This record gives sequence, structure tokens and C-alpha cells, in this order.
Amino acid sequence: MEIYSHYAFLIPLLPLLAFLLLTAMGRQMKELGTLLSIMAVLISFVVAVLVWTERLGAGASAYTWNNAEWLKIGGFTMSMGFEINNLNALMLLVVSLVSLLVQVYSKGYMKGDERINVFFAYVSLFTFAMLGLVISENIVQLYIFWELVGLGSFLLIGFWYYKPEAKAAAKKAFIMTRIGDFGFLIGILLLFWHMPGGALDFTSIHNAVTEGKISDATATWVALLIFVGAIGKSGQFPLHTWLPDAMEGPTPISALIHAATMVAAGVYLVARTYDVFQASPDAMLTVAYVGGFTAIFAATIGTVQNDIKRILAYSTVSQLGYMMMALGIGAYSAGIFHLFTHAFFKALLFLAAGSVIHALHTQNIHEMGGAASKMKLTTWTFAIGALALSGIPPFSGFWSKDAILAEAWHQSPLLFAVGIVAAFFTAFYMARLFFLVFTGQPQSDGARQAHESPSVMTLPLVLLAIPAALAGFLQLPGSALFEQWLTGQAPQGHHSSAVMIISTLTGLAGIGLGWFLYGRRGASRRVPESPGGLHRLLLNKYYIDEMYAVVILKPLSVIQLLLQAFDDYVVGGAVRVVSGTASWLGRISTRLNNGQLQNYGLVLVLGLVLLVLLLAGRRFIHA
Repeated sequence: MEIYSHYAFLIPLLPLLAFLLLTAMGRQMKELGTLLSIMAVLISFVVAVLVWTERLGAGASAYTWNNAEWLKIGGFTMSMGFEINNLNALMLLVVSLVSLLVQVYSKGYMKGDERINVFFAYVSLFTFAMLGLVISENIVQLYIFWELVGLGSFLLIGFWYYKPEAKAAAKKAFIMTRIGDFGFLIGILLLFWHMPGGALDFTSIHNAVTEGKISDATATWVALLIFVGAIGKSGQFPLHTWLPDAMEGPTPISALIHAATMVAAGVYLVARTYDVFQASPDAMLTVAYVGGFTAIFAATIGTVQNDIKRILAYSTVSQLGYMMMALGIGAYSAGIFHLFTHAFFKALLFLAAGSVIHALHTQNIHEMGGAASKMKLTTWTFAIGALALSGIPPFSGFWSKDAILAEAWHQSPLLFAVGIVAAFFTAFYMARLFFLVFTGQPQSDGARQAHESPSVMTLPLVLLAIPAALAGFLQLPGSALFEQWLTGQAPQGHHSSAVMIISTLTGLAGIGLGWFLYGRRGASRRVPESPGGLHRLLLNKYYIDEMYAVVILKPLSVIQLLLQAFDDYVVGGAVRVVSGTASWLGRISTRLNNGQLQNYGLVLVLGLVLLVLLLAGRRFIHA
């Protein structure tokens, strides 16, 4: 019997309580505010662990509570509640753990910021929104939390609002993801229209799809519209441009967004509604190819970026592409397994990057160098994360990425080739980053004065390095332990020794090239860069932002100018005519009503003459 699952509602509720208390009394709490936020998510994590361990038992069934009647119209009733199954139990564990470690890290990173309690209040809201999204019992409830996640990201990306770049990045993230959210909303409405009785809980959706109560065409449209929402949140091409710009927020928030909350929400959405996607081969193919293209597209951009956080941001876009590609080719457990391992090594990489930025006071990797001798703990933990991301055995990223590539090997040679090439670029840009930051000679005064970060920041690095190194052993080739637990079915994935060898050699080749260009003694550490050509194309991110400016922003600017002119000269002109006439009549009335008897007599005579003329004219017309 599921006991702890009955109390799963406490997992998002505690961060919400912390947010409310910090919002109401944050200034008075001072140091206590940060501890309150950390304690709230710590208790949430403990409950999440209890729920997850309960799910490990054989025969554990999904638990649903939906007794809160939310909306009733005629015979239609929509309830709210929560549902616990193996997928969201895993997500609860990941989100709460990463959020906990990010908040502990933030206590040191944000020290001295006068708005630190506001920061922790926003993080608590963000965590609440993601946890609420994960356990939502129906798709409308999920959409509400989906929008709250967007609000949280807007507040945190633009936390340093006095920086123009941060304000612009926050607005860009909010607007770009709203485009995807609009598609998601239309998908929900279309699903509601075609669902028997308008039921939108996930159990009813599963039953309707599996029983053939929704046509293939409807399933295709619904799946594609849901995927539009996932494209926005998970930064898939072409709605990816907000994600690198989101690096203007504090580094702990970059870790939280990229590892376990906002971008993970899109992949989770596709997995949560996977029945609808499986009913449409066209939708599955779309997900696979968009994911595959995004994986290699973002990986190529990452090879030339010079901002340490932006390199990691493009790696996130690329890895999310891997996850989408896996879901699109039917490798459900492989995609979720990569989401699981990626959360740990990407949070580790961002927090370690934050440790470097905190010590060197720069984000430009060409202004770093030599950090390994002064920041040993940060160096070793970053190396573990980099090797996991590069797919080098035995680190976690190797096993999850290999599961995706093995399935692609059997399903689509083209997608397998795309995945292998993207893996090469990933290993290369991570080697480039590591050698430029941690080896060689310091390239700036900040690098020469580097020092290890305080223990409150390095402890989360150590704790994240453990699953980044070892989590992959949950799904070794041939064991299928993770897959069987997640799906409750017999293993269906493919494994290939050839794929393991190819992917390992690919990762090592990428690292080798990175070492040859940037790491070996005597290397230039800055490859000669042509002012034009391919390097300029990659450095400017294929000019996607510029294309949006020409194709979308400029036409919208013209429309805005036309509407502004209409408002100023047509609407404004009419208002000015009416107001001017009323003002003129008012002035005349004021002059006439001045208390002088002769003026009143004149008005009376004029009125009488006007009345006589009107009566005479009327008689003349009738005659």
C-alpha cells in the first residue's frame, strides 16, 4: 500500500509556504529567510525520497487524489489533485535534490546581495511551480503550473533588473516561451473538444487514445501542438534563442533552469503525454528530427563561444535535443534516463562554472587559465561533469547517451550519424573550455588572484559529482533495471557493443582535438580566427536572432508605426475635435452666464428669433 504517496502534496506545498513567508516578512527575517527556504526544500526532498523509495517496491501502482472540485459547468466537472507514478516520482526526486543543492550553493554565491531574501523567495516560487507541474493530475492543472514556471524564470533571469541585458533576457525568455505556450493551449482546447465528456485528466487521455476514441488526425494535431509548447520551454529549434541569453541571471539560477526545472518541463511534457504522440507516427517523426537537428545545431555553436556559461547553455540545448530525439524514435526510457543523468552533471557544471566566475570575476574563458592550481576541488568536480557530458565511460552521461545512440542505430542511421557528430562536437567544446579555464598560465589579473570558493559552495559540487559519476550504473547495457522500473514492462531497448565503441572513440577524438588545439604545451590557446567564413557564422549563432529581427521584428515595427499613426491622428484627432468643441462651447457658456441682465436678454431674443425662423421654415417646407 502506498502510504507516503498520500502526502506527496506536501512536496510542492512547502516551497510555496516559504515563498509566501519570505514575500510577507523577508526584510525582517534577514539571515533567517535563506535558512527558511533551504529547510522547506530540504523537507520536500526528504518526502520525495520517501515517495520514490516506496515506488521501488514490486507492484507499486499509481496513486491519484482528485477530490477537489475546481470547475463545474452543467454536467461537466473538472477536479484538481495530484498523481504519483514512477515517472513523476523520479522527477520529484531530481527537482527537489537539485533545488536543495542550488539553494545551499546560493547562500554563498549571493552573499552580500541586499535582495538575497527576494532571490530565495523567487527560487521557492520557481521550485513550487515545477514540483506542482510534475504531480499535476490533469493537463489543465499542468498548464497552470507551466505558466507559473515561466513566471519564475522571468523573475529570476531578470533578478538583476538594473542591468539592461538582464531585463532584455527576461523579456525575451518570457515572450519566446509564450509563443510555445500558445500552441500548447490550442492543443489542450482541441483535446478537450474531442475527448469523451471533455475529460482532461491523464488517465482518461490514456484510455481514450489506447481505445481508439481519438482519431489519428486529431492525435497528430494535438501532439504537434503540445510539442510546440515543449519546443518553447525546452529551447528546441527554432524557439531556442532565449536560453543562451538567460545566462544574464545569477549562475545558481542558470543551474536550476538548465538542470531540473524549466527546460526539463518540455521533455517531461512530451513524456507525460506520450500516449498521444505514440498514436501519431508523423508526430513522433517530427519530434525525432527536430530533436536531432537541435542537437547538432547547438553543438556546433558551442564550439566557438567564449562565455563559459553560454557554452554550457548551448550544451543544454543540444542535450535536450538528444532527449527529444530519443522520445521521437520510441526510446522512451533512454530519453528519460538521459534527462535524469543530465540533471546532475549539468547542475554540477553550472555551479562549478559559478565557482570559477566567483573567483576570477570574469566569464570570458580567454581571460581565465591556470585555475587548476588554485581551485583543485572545483577543477576535479568540473572535470567529472565535463567527462559525463562528453560521454566518456564510466561516467553517467556515457550510459544514457549510449542508450539513445543504440536505439538510433536500429531505428534511423541518419539520426545515429547526427547523434555521433553532435557527440564529437560536445566533447571538443568541453575540452576547449576545460583546457582554457583550468590549465596553462593565468590570462588576467583575476585569474592570477584566483582562490577556491567557500565550503558552502564546494559542498554541493561534491554531492553532485557523485551521481554525475555513478548514476549511469542504474541502466547498464543488458540489465535494463531502470527501463523496467520506469515503464513496468519487459525491456524493449536495443544495445550494441559497436555503438559503445564508436561513441567512446568519438568522445575521445573530440577531447583529443581539444587538447591538441588548446591544451598541449606550446599550443596557441587561441586558434587563429578568420573575420569571416564558418567561424563568424558560428560565433553569430547562424544569425537566427538577426533573421528574426528582419523577418518578424521589422514588419511588426512597421505595423506598430501604422497603428501609432492611426491612434495619434485618427483616434487622437477625433478625441481632440470632440474635446475642443466641448471646451469652446464651455467658454461661450461661461461668457454668457456672467450675471449681467442685458446678456441674458440678448440670449432670450436670439433664441426667440431662432425659434421663429425654425417655425417659419417648417411651414414654408410643408406649403
